[in-house]
Amino acid sequence: MSSDWPLWEVFVRARGGLDHRHVGSVHAPDAGIAIRHARDTYTRREEGVSLWVVRSNEITASDPSEAEEMFEPAASKIYRHPTFYDLPDEVKHM
Repeated sequence: MSSDWPLWEVFVRARGGLDHRHVGSVHAPDAGIAIRHARDTYTRREEGVSLWVVRSNEITASDPSEAEEMFEPAASKIYRHPTFYDLPDEVKHM
């Protein structure tokens, strides 16, 4: 029964897109079937050119309640922000 199957998070890269975006989840017994379920559920109108599926229990995320502590140090280190570089016009996606 599908409710006993693991939950997989689905990421789709759209036509002309540069990155994969989370679009939802599917239940499936293995990665191959998860990809097929994801294709059938999230790319019916040919929206995607690439799919990723990841078991939900394999994802590790930062704790939103610790966001200030986790991300604040980046603001004090200007070398992490390439604002002082001139990018060529050919590099449009950065």
